[in-house]
Amino acid sequence: MALTKIFDISSRSLAVYRRALEVTSHNIVNSANPNYSRQRIVFETETSNLTAGLVWGNGVKISDVMRVRDRLVDAHIIGTNQKFSDSNRQSQLVGDVEKIFSEPSDLGISNLMTTFFNSFNELAVTPNSVPLRTNVLNAANNLSAKVTSVNQSLNTLKGDIKQEFHQKVNSVNSILDQIHQINYEQFSNAYNGVPVNDLLDKRDALVDELSNLVNINVVYDNTNSAVISIGGALAVDRMHSSEFVAEEVNGKLNLKVKDGSYPIVLTGGELNALSQVYSKKIPAYQEKLDAVINKLVEAVNGEHANGFTITDPQETGLNFFEGYVNGELIINTELIDDPNKIAISLDGTEGNGEIALRIAQLTDAKLMDGNTLQESYSSMINGLGNDGMLQNNYTQANQMVLDELAQLRASQSGVSVDEEMTNVLKFQRTYEASAKLITVADEILQTILNMV
Repeated sequence: MALTKIFDISSRSLAVYRRALEVTSHNIVNSANPNYSRQRIVFETETSNLTAGLVWGNGVKISDVMRVRDRLVDAHIIGTNQKFSDSNRQSQLVGDVEKIFSEPSDLGISNLMTTFFNSFNELAVTPNSVPLRTNVLNAANNLSAKVTSVNQSLNTLKGDIKQEFHQKVNSVNSILDQIHQINYEQFSNAYNGVPVNDLLDKRDALVDELSNLVNINVVYDNTNSAVISIGGALAVDRMHSSEFVAEEVNGKLNLKVKDGSYPIVLTGGELNALSQVYSKKIPAYQEKLDAVINKLVEAVNGEHANGFTITDPQETGLNFFEGYVNGELIINTELIDDPNKIAISLDGTEGNGEIALRIAQLTDAKLMDGNTLQESYSSMINGLGNDGMLQNNYTQANQMVLDELAQLRASQSGVSVDEEMTNVLKFQRTYEASAKLITVADEILQTILNMV
């Protein structure tokens, strides 16, 4: 009885510590894998037997191979990911808008507007000068080209954002499908006694990736399946995975469940950043720019229409600008064809430049809620810069939190090669001792047999 018990305990011990060495080796080779969670072996005493009134021990067994993971840290990372990705993408997009306006610079609208008004001031001194009249048209053309370019670039940026939004929605659907598959596989494997730790690591990495795209809430049911909702709408569990689509309603980009009635409430992630910049921020910048340019057209035309040309016969009632239509500042083609039709004479005499002087003075006129055109435009540019700075500050703050959480996760779930090598030596010694026990039991058995 005793010898067979030694053989039994020793062989069981060999199997246990061979498995322990396998798990430890798996930890070591994944030490550089950022998505890997350290696995810890839980040893347990094998159930003892009661025979002939005596308790006989049965050695050791592995009760579990645990994945070292802190769900509270994971939840904080998921929440911070959403904030970071939102502010970071908004910061980048607002930066793109700033580049389009290119302020302050010689090629910015502010400087070109100043040059335009200054050209009338110069013309007022020598009203009949054709070169100075040409300078006025050149300045107007430069301003018109820049305004048109800004609006076209903003519309192009909106088109790029819309395309990216659709791509991100496709990525969300792809990730949800993968999580749904893992939910099913881990449930099936766990039921059949197949290890699932590596599957769970893959799922956690997908959840982190999803949290960068959109605001999510994650809970785990009694089968350890991830149940994820997006903006309050169920996205995935073990039984099914929802499909989301992008839609544009009244100029606003929305996310909704396919065949659903209502849009998803976006509060974080890159999808929220794209939606906010597309639906609110760029239209707000365009609206403020439109207000400035429309007021410029109205003010300049209001003065210019009162002037007389130096053509023969003289004309009056001409507008300098044909209008501001669909983001394009259009100069009166009659003036472009004949600079002498720039009407700057107040009384019709050729040497009079009163209208040019009045147009030049518009640069200091309080035309927009007590502000000049330049002040209103500068206020918009300052708001754009402050928005970019604010989003950048949010990004840096959230990055600091993420770095701290990543370090905390690494300290808990990351692999320490030194610690694992210590375990290798410990398990190796125990394995060798178990093998030695079998050798000792065999020698005892041989001695007994030789005595018979």
